[in-house]
Amino acid sequence: MESAKRQRRERRASARQDRAPGKLQRLAGKGPAAFMRHGVAAILGLVSLVAVAYFPALSGGFIWDDIIFSEEPTIRQWSGLSSIWFSPTDIQREGHYWPVVYTTFWLEHKLWGFSPFGYHLVNVLLHTVNVVLVWRLMQRLAVPGALAIAAVFAVHPLHVESVAWIIERKDLLSALFYLSAVLMWIRFTEAPHPWRYSAALVLFTAGMLSKSIVVTLPAALLIWHWWQHGRIAAKDLLRLAPFFLVGFAITLADLAYYTSREPLALDYSAIERILIAARALWFYVDKLLWPVDLIVIYPLWEIRADHLFGWVYVAAAAALGAALWHLRHRLGRGPLAAALFFVVTLSPVLGFVDYGYMQFSLVADRFQYLAGIGPMAVLLGGAVGGVNRLPDVWRRIAVGVFIAVLAVLGTLTWQQSRIYRDGITFFSYIVSHNPAARDAHLNLGNALFKADRIQEGYAATLVEAGQRPHSTKVYAHLGYALLLMNRLDEAAVRLARALEIDSKNPQALDSLAMVRFRQRRYDEALTLYQSMMEVQPDNAQTHSNLGSTLYHLGRLEDALASFESALALDPGLEIARGSANRLRRRLSSDRP
Repeated sequence: MESAKRQRRERRASARQDRAPGKLQRLAGKGPAAFMRHGVAAILGLVSLVAVAYFPALSGGFIWDDIIFSEEPTIRQWSGLSSIWFSPTDIQREGHYWPVVYTTFWLEHKLWGFSPFGYHLVNVLLHTVNVVLVWRLMQRLAVPGALAIAAVFAVHPLHVESVAWIIERKDLLSALFYLSAVLMWIRFTEAPHPWRYSAALVLFTAGMLSKSIVVTLPAALLIWHWWQHGRIAAKDLLRLAPFFLVGFAITLADLAYYTSREPLALDYSAIERILIAARALWFYVDKLLWPVDLIVIYPLWEIRADHLFGWVYVAAAAALGAALWHLRHRLGRGPLAAALFFVVTLSPVLGFVDYGYMQFSLVADRFQYLAGIGPMAVLLGGAVGGVNRLPDVWRRIAVGVFIAVLAVLGTLTWQQSRIYRDGITFFSYIVSHNPAARDAHLNLGNALFKADRIQEGYAATLVEAGQRPHSTKVYAHLGYALLLMNRLDEAAVRLARALEIDSKNPQALDSLAMVRFRQRRYDEALTLYQSMMEVQPDNAQTHSNLGSTLYHLGRLEDALASFESALALDPGLEIARGSANRLRRRLSSDRP
């Protein structure tokens, strides 16, 4: 008897899902004109939301990790495209193999150089495309309120980090290919054809080559199959096997490449990693529902297995999962499927595998750019379904409330986008919200140095020195600041300390060499520049500085060779060109 009741409930739940067409689908039955009018109006509305909310981002500059591409010779060179795909180690500061992202940067450099506006505009356009894809996906899944879900996705402040920060292009591109692959997979299951299957696999591969976080897509598709049919058939597993293989192969290769470039081993135990994952999940839910006090670098949690409170997150997550499983016949499979999607999509960044950003924080807004779609679909879809059953007057009130919510979210996004204006604004915001953020004071100091605010930069770097007294970078920056202030003896002490910690630190070597040069201790400067050449043999400025040192030592032929080497690496280095020309004239006049 109980089994028969359960089967009837499942049939009713399945029927409800089948009878949940969106407004656009209903309009399709009224003719193509109505369908097109609504579709165009919806897209224009979504585009307008993104354009208004992210308008401040368009005036932003390059900040922090943007130097990975903005100061990268590979991006400047026409031959760089080959390096991006076939010699990724040429990109000096990038530890991952994500060639699709750097191909877009390379192409944009050929179009508008290093003007930040163009890169920001492309990010905003990519987010706009993703918003439309989310809207279309919700329609294909017959989720009530597809347009409302897309609208919230468009202006949710959690997405600012991915959109307003140029280097996070990887989130936007990988999401674009991910969403496109899902839509193509749905089309394939409805009308199987080899080209649709191949297209979905190619799109997934492109997503993996943009950011490997999308490795979870095959698992998400299995969740979708279960949500649709209440089971996962052997045919589904067989069809998705190549997706799992591609994802596994690219992820394994990327991890091997990453660990070879940036070896990292954090000493969290298996139990501590479970605690991190559970707390992170609830953190993301909290920020999704209440997106205030967003910080680029959140405080680094202290995780200990003997802290009882940490287990509350684990128990709450397990209890919610069990409740959704037991209530699936009453609520339908949607809420559980959305929760599973949320967890699975976030799983690569929940701390089970070490990654570099875990040294700064265990969570980041950008990590749930895709994952948040699941909870949004359930909460907003359920709300729209409930509102549709209300009398007209209450429906109009609900629409007004939703518009107000969109306005608040859009305002928060507008305000959050403004912090990406420049490095000083960006890092000032971080240190004001998280004064202990790793390297934040150091990076603020560096931004102030570039703005010729040397005293302020020195003060900010001193704060970092108090927090990280054994950091080579901190001493190197302090020495550089003292050099700029012409306090040469003090600079030499700081820089010597940096080299005691790391004898190969390029900034410390370069700055101490400049100190010795100004002190006219040219032999010491020469030794330091030669050490610098071993660390960065392709640094044109170092070749030029070496040439100046050799000149003052009277080694004119060697000096000319160094200036010519500098010009071979960077033909636009005018100081090397002028020095080389003067030396040629002098050497020519000295010859009999």
